[in-house]
Amino acid sequence: MKQPSKSATDLKALINHAIQDLEVTPSEYQAIMDLAHSDSVLDKEEKALLSQFNEMISNGTISRVRG
Repeated sequence: MKQPSKSATDLKALINHAIQDLEVTPSEYQAIMDLAHSDSVLDKEEKALLSQFNEMISNGTISRVRG
């Protein structure tokens, strides 16, 4: 089985840090997006992480707050 990319591993850690309090600030959100796109390639792990993250925002599990 293929190992997740370093950027996917870093992205998971950043998302986990951002959602610990069930709120994400604009700077946290931007950092997540910047990291996801930093290598100009979204691999399947990154796509899955971003999909889950955005779903949590959409369904209200995570609130986007002012920074």
